[in-house]
Amino acid sequence: MARSRKITSVVLRWCGAAVLASAALVPSSRLDAQDTVWTADIAAARRVASLLPGRKPLRVNVVKFAESRRTKNFSVQGAPAQPSVQARTAFQVVYADGTVMVDAGMNQQVHRFFGRGTEEPYDAAAAQTVAAAVDRARLIVFTHEHGDHVGGVVASPRAAELAVKTILTRRQADTLTAAPQMPEIRLTAADARRYIVIDYHAYYPVAPGLAFIEAAGHTPGSQMILVQLESGREIVLAGDVTWHMDGVRLVAGKDAPWVVEDKPAVLGQLRWLKGLLDAEPNLVIVPSHDDELRQDLVSRGVLGGKFE
Repeated sequence: MARSRKITSVVLRWCGAAVLASAALVPSSRLDAQDTVWTADIAAARRVASLLPGRKPLRVNVVKFAESRRTKNFSVQGAPAQPSVQARTAFQVVYADGTVMVDAGMNQQVHRFFGRGTEEPYDAAAAQTVAAAVDRARLIVFTHEHGDHVGGVVASPRAAELAVKTILTRRQADTLTAAPQMPEIRLTAADARRYIVIDYHAYYPVAPGLAFIEAAGHTPGSQMILVQLESGREIVLAGDVTWHMDGVRLVAGKDAPWVVEDKPAVLGQLRWLKGLLDAEPNLVIVPSHDDELRQDLVSRGVLGGKFE
């Protein structure tokens, strides 16, 4: 645990020095966080991701530990009502000297919330693999504050130990204390103080080759994560901006009545991702829940299919 605190301290010293520089990189066209129109600048995000010294990540791995079975029209407005699997996933960013976890899985109790009375597949062995990777990680970050992304830390019996190497944004922390998605992931004020809580606007340098991109919309604390690999490939971990890549391809939002989002902000994010999809052949966009895309990227070696 002392080692984790030391590593986290180093990351934050880098970030503290770099975030002042990153403020100058925010494009003047970027609107205030309270506004619903959303835009971003990939060149600015790239510069921020390159601010911190050190070797960039070598690869990104993904593990699926559960799934929800819904028809595709819920994920992509206007899509046919055909069967579609929403994978529950976590990602591992691998450096030469350690790993960063992006999202942290969840236990079966939290998983049952998403079935809304229906028992859905949950792979206990895969979930344990995610939990072990979370334990080994040097740093843990979240795309947003929903239970299937934060539950592996916030609802863990080891939450207090994991919190000291886990970054929450201020909006994520506020949501988890004041209006969590479910009781199991509620943080008390004392709980929240254990975490590394940051407040940033537009972009934030997390580690070498790793930057947050502020993307409130799906939740108040949603963010995308730009990963720059040593190979030159770039990956945008898009969280739940969309549940299926067709949402990006068609610039079509979700049509799930149980989801409350800032729809104009989410549509702005989808338009931005579609622009990257069309213009950036070396950049890969990865939504958290598209099971077809996950299988394709693993089969092609773009993502690793197991944790290290």
